[in-house]
Amino acid sequence: MLGLGAASPRADEFRARYTVSLVGFHIGEVAAAGSIGPANYRVNLNAKLTGIAAMVSNVKLALASTGSLRKGGPAPSTYATSAANSQGVRTVRMSLDAGNVKAVEIFPPFEDKEGRIPVTEAHKRNIVDPTSAFIMPVPDGEPLIGPSACNRTIPVYDGYVRFDVTLHYVGVRNVSVEGYSGPVSVCAARYIPIAGHKRDSKSTKFMAENRDIETWLAPVGRAHVVVPLHVALTTLAGAAVIDAVEFSVVPSGVTATSSH
Repeated sequence: MLGLGAASPRADEFRARYTVSLVGFHIGEVAAAGSIGPANYRVNLNAKLTGIAAMVSNVKLALASTGSLRKGGPAPSTYATSAANSQGVRTVRMSLDAGNVKAVEIFPPFEDKEGRIPVTEAHKRNIVDPTSAFIMPVPDGEPLIGPSACNRTIPVYDGYVRFDVTLHYVGVRNVSVEGYSGPVSVCAARYIPIAGHKRDSKSTKFMAENRDIETWLAPVGRAHVVVPLHVALTTLAGAAVIDAVEFSVVPSGVTATSSH
């Protein structure tokens, strides 16, 4: 799990732990932690394969983002990832100004650029990185549970591929996990490739046509945002599910700490 520094005034510190399954088999875990204040946010995600999957491929992924919160959504300022497997480690660092990309560093660089749809400068404006996309502000005066939680388009850029995720309200259901018991908004999701992907990519085509993607969004009260509690989707390898087994929000003034 992830350690957190001191919270800013009136910030909400959140912490969540997710399990990842593929065709019914537990294959991984994701730990999320961060701080959401009235003006700024910080999000860290750590993911790793577990069990039999880890024996096949020892994959670990760490992501971190910081930025400011605006009425239109997160405006990231920094994004960094580190992906490690048996072949090595690749890092991505991106600096932004209020959601506009200023610089991207990828090491080692990707070599398979041929056949990819070019990412233009216009594609790099008013975007969120994948970790910042975890936080979804709800308009002032609108309830945290219901259509206002879901209905949105999220413009995502990971330093290499640009895509949109659209969410549409389906309904409400009650859930109970460690740290949270109550209603969540159920949203249908669609993946819309924009640029950076290969024109003939089977996986991109599959995801673009995929209508079996759903997410449940849980409320974070004072910050007036929602965050994913559950994601289910059909992949080329079968049905995948990411489920929260812990989810908690700690008011400001309480600094969360954690062991590794």
